[in-house]
Amino acid sequence: MTLTSDKPVRLLILVTPNFNMAATAGFIDPFRAANYLDGATRFRWEVCSQDGGTCLASNGMSIDTVKLSDLQDRAFDIVIVSASWTPERHNSTPVHSALWRWARKGATVGAIDTGAFILAEAGLLKDRRATVHYEHIDAMIELFPDVETSEELFVFDGNRITCCGGGAVVDFALHIIQGTHGAELANGAARYVFHQSLRPVGAMQSPGQAEPVGLRAPDVVRRSISIMEQNLEQPLSIPEICQAVDISQRQLNRLFTTYVQKTPKVYYRDIRLDRARGLVTQTEIPLAEVALASGFASQVHFSRAYRARFGLSPREDRVEGRVPFEFRAWPMHRKRG
Repeated sequence: MTLTSDKPVRLLILVTPNFNMAATAGFIDPFRAANYLDGATRFRWEVCSQDGGTCLASNGMSIDTVKLSDLQDRAFDIVIVSASWTPERHNSTPVHSALWRWARKGATVGAIDTGAFILAEAGLLKDRRATVHYEHIDAMIELFPDVETSEELFVFDGNRITCCGGGAVVDFALHIIQGTHGAELANGAARYVFHQSLRPVGAMQSPGQAEPVGLRAPDVVRRSISIMEQNLEQPLSIPEICQAVDISQRQLNRLFTTYVQKTPKVYYRDIRLDRARGLVTQTEIPLAEVALASGFASQVHFSRAYRARFGLSPREDRVEGRVPFEFRAWPMHRKRG
């Protein structure tokens, strides 16, 4: 995106209840740094919510926000929706109308984390490329087939921009700064917030490189995992995977146990269940269809495996899984090992 005016770039961040505080603040901070380093107000921002006032984030912290309706006559260059848990609960006529109004006036409209679900529900991502956090990608694909869902960290599709959240928001903001004020200011802002390497457009959420703590699984393990991830709905047998990567089942078992701490069979089952959990908690797709989409021909087997992994049935999780993290903390349900 490119803005040529000398006037400050006007940003609006629309947060929903249980938004991700770290991602939202991380997105704003490079703009603060850019203003400080340039000795001028290059960016102005407001944070709003539909109802205004104090808005609780997913980590239990809160932020003061302006009421959305108080800004309806204001002009903004960039409008970003920042959401996290249960974005479907925050679709409303006032939010959709405001987003469309700013889009029609020429604003670039975007999203952080699950904010893309709100844009998609409003019809603002139809026939566009967009991204969400990897945990929600399957749900996005299922719910919005008219959106080209990407696994990239961030996507710039003309005047629609989206970011998966987390630490990628800093890269997202720096690319915006680069587009509006050039590489020199973006580099300065990156150094100031100690962001040592700007990830390029097209960088993937799971690049297949070394883990953050430095451990790198052998290529044959990573290729096996890739095959598993590409065959979730109709699972292959472990011998078929071994044949595809040209290794014995005994060797693959040993490598998975060493580097993944699970056998290939258990790992494959678990990633299918993880996909199922996203569809259970983030969509209204019938549970029988979720089971099939996750490679379980038997509903009984699916429910039993689901309970063993997450500590509650799919039907129970469909209710509890929509409760924000700080009140439920879903990993506590998961059984280790």
